[in-house]
Amino acid sequence: MVPDVVALRRRFDYLVPPQMAGRIDVGSEVRIVLHGRRVRAWVAEVDVTPPHGVVLRPLAAARGVGPPPAVLELALWAAWRWAGSVATFLRTASSSTVVRELPGPALTNPPGGVVPAGSAPGGVVPAGSAPGGVVPAGSAPGGVVPAGSAASVRRTSGGIDIAAALAGGTTVVRLGPAADPTDLVMAAAARLGHAGSGGGVLVVVPETRQVRAVSARLRRAGFPVAELPDGWALARRGGCVVVGTRAAAWAPIPAVVAAVVLDAHEEALVEQRSPTWSAWAVVAERARREGAPCALVSPCPSLELLAAGRLVAPTRAAERQAWPPVEVIDRRAADPRHGLLSPRVAELTRWATDVAPRSDPAAPARLVICVVNRTGGARLVACAACGELARCPTCHGSLELVDGTAPQLACRRCATSRPVVCARCGSTSTRALRLGVTRLRRDLQALAGGDVAEVTGASADDGGDPSGGAPVVVGTDAALRRIGNADAVVLLDLDTELLAPRLRAAEEAMALVVRAARSVRHSKLSSPAGRAPGRVVLQTRQPSHPVVRAAVAGDPSLVAAAELDVRTALRMPPVTAVAHLGGPGALGYAEALSQVAGQDVEIDGPFAGIWAVRAPDVQRLCDVLASVPRPPERLRVEVDPQHM
Repeated sequence: MVPDVVALRRRFDYLVPPQMAGRIDVGSEVRIVLHGRRVRAWVAEVDVTPPHGVVLRPLAAARGVGPPPAVLELALWAAWRWAGSVATFLRTASSSTVVRELPGPALTNPPGGVVPAGSAPGGVVPAGSAPGGVVPAGSAPGGVVPAGSAASVRRTSGGIDIAAALAGGTTVVRLGPAADPTDLVMAAAARLGHAGSGGGVLVVVPETRQVRAVSARLRRAGFPVAELPDGWALARRGGCVVVGTRAAAWAPIPAVVAAVVLDAHEEALVEQRSPTWSAWAVVAERARREGAPCALVSPCPSLELLAAGRLVAPTRAAERQAWPPVEVIDRRAADPRHGLLSPRVAELTRWATDVAPRSDPAAPARLVICVVNRTGGARLVACAACGELARCPTCHGSLELVDGTAPQLACRRCATSRPVVCARCGSTSTRALRLGVTRLRRDLQALAGGDVAEVTGASADDGGDPSGGAPVVVGTDAALRRIGNADAVVLLDLDTELLAPRLRAAEEAMALVVRAARSVRHSKLSSPAGRAPGRVVLQTRQPSHPVVRAAVAGDPSLVAAAELDVRTALRMPPVTAVAHLGGPGALGYAEALSQVAGQDVEIDGPFAGIWAVRAPDVQRLCDVLASVPRPPERLRVEVDPQHM
């Protein structure tokens, strides 16, 4: 038994009473008496022979259906991979409510309802009366083309060969921001036709809005769908496409026949609490164990993603067509009186608020989004004489002014410091660049002469239009996540992201540009021939930065190549494997690790209360972490830290 107690990292043996015989199997949820209290537990093994002379305590109760054996084995692997408790992962893989039995294939109005095409809302009527609800190709509009047929292997999405993307193993599929991954998802879902009764297809997305959109398209095509978490019982039964956010990586599908992770680069797919597991990594390992194809889809794959599988990319022409035109506003020689609101920003906002189209009721509304992403933003220092940004000569991050007896420019990423002297003109005068969404909204309103809405992560989300009908919106990247029909997006200060004191600053900045490009894919604003609609405007003092060049060219590989050089020089992931240790127990745990780690494992710290453990690869790192018992004090182990 694996008790649902995170602090316990051992198994216990219990006796199955005769009245429970036949109801208990590997993965079943039960109740046990442990230290005088009843707790939930999962059955990890059956037919166990207890040690000689040991009398087993009987199970207290059979609670219900739990995750299948394959998921239990996956949880054991994840506990090693991210130095966590098996119980933590089994909680994620289990239903939030007790499931006594699984629904049948024709059950009506089930939890998380499966609604194939043509059925009544809330009802499960297999499309075409075929078992599993898969419409045979050609039998009805929206019919599913069986995987492996000539029609399915010829179809492409955004210039991608779908057959290559689902040929087997783990593939990293690079699709431009305006490209629609629906064909790829449908091709994966079509493998249900060749799966057994318990087989299922897994689709994981970063946000709940995407869950609803993907599920709706699958249902219109005639596929049976289970949305997590409400559709847990349907997913456990199998024979459907399971769609969900990060936790869906642990969907209780008895056997995965294909898996797709959309926007695999998004940080939302990584659990921030310890253990800090990654959904795409769990899905890829799960597919590998079951011999199923796994496609990790991203417009801008991170270095960790690129190291996970074979890259499937479109031709340069096809990928460029999936990017809107990107304009670059070089702020180095800008008039300081304009602040962040350059003449180009003024032009776009006035275009959006132009009253001329309003005289025609049929004229489409216009919308411009101006983004200043304050979350995680770094304080930037620029030369007061020439406008050059203060950058670290070692890691190319931002430098901030540190007061003291002798003021210094210091890097928070690699601790490099230097005197307050401009590397470009030699001036010793500096000015700090600060941002503020609320102040910018007032300035934009005066500049545009029309309504300006403010949208941040703290703004109310009632499912309606967050812009409130305003033609101009200013906010953080939350505006990009919640508004998908803009005509132009302006990143007012991209340097805040490019020079953030984080290891993955460039990749995160590229992801922000991708979100901006995706927000304008339905724009009415005309674009040059061969490019996606809309406009993306980047204001920066670094027009030659790899992220800026990649956005203009529609080629994310430029960022990956530059980042790999930096990571190699700094010996950072994925070139090496790193874990961070924090909390009261970190000191004792780090000292114990130093006793067993060889010369190939480095333990440094503490830096701001954090110890860093670096190993040549993930296998070595996780083996070392697992070799030392956890201390009684609170300890946070963050494997593959997102912020370094």
